[in-house]
Amino acid sequence: MSDSDKPRFRRVVRRHRSADPKRPSLRPAELWVTLKSYFGFGRVAPLERIDTPEALSGFIDTRSSFMAQTSLYGYLRTRAGMRYPELFDDDPFVESINIAKWHVWLDCLSDLAVYSGSRLTQHSPGEMPRVAAMMTALIEGILEGKGEPAEAGAEYPAHVQRVRERVARIDWLAVGNDEAAFTESPPGLVHWAPVMDTLKELDDEIVRNSVRFRWQEVRRDLAQHLDARAVIEALPDVGPDAG
Repeated sequence: MSDSDKPRFRRVVRRHRSADPKRPSLRPAELWVTLKSYFGFGRVAPLERIDTPEALSGFIDTRSSFMAQTSLYGYLRTRAGMRYPELFDDDPFVESINIAKWHVWLDCLSDLAVYSGSRLTQHSPGEMPRVAAMMTALIEGILEGKGEPAEAGAEYPAHVQRVRERVARIDWLAVGNDEAAFTESPPGLVHWAPVMDTLKELDDEIVRNSVRFRWQEVRRDLAQHLDARAVIEALPDVGPDAG
């Protein structure tokens, strides 16, 4: 994407919102829930034991969404300051946010999938083919469940394909138990956020570090609740050429 194509802040024109059903779908309730979580007034649902592929899928899906929305809205609120509420009266800006939130979600999904799969493989290196097959199917299921949102923009399908390709080719044993898996979401937030490029240049390091810091809690949650042995025992056998 060239600099000229990236979403930017636009001049805001205050007006009464219409009931147009085609208006970009950033719902106030959704925004309030995620902002409460970002500023410490609420949390995502308490975690239970992650002991099946289905439970792991749910963890990856919900935590990726939580990370994407709180990181994006938090950055925009910090950058916009007192103007923040006004921005949601500007339809082109809301459209840019809706594009951004889907792409940031894909980057978060990619990173958390790689990290989660690596934790399973580190626990049982000999099971890497079965883990690889599970992660491919798991991510495919999450992506199919979301479909192709109309508000996500023209580049969404290509981005989805990049996520698939990353999961398919990753060396699960090489990822490690630190930040090595989280290569897409920190720069992804900077890239997709509808903020002027000149401001992004000033914010770049701070924003990336903020995303990395927020992933620490997700990593702790996974470490505390993942029963790697139970997940692996629930996996089906795969052929000798898999992985």
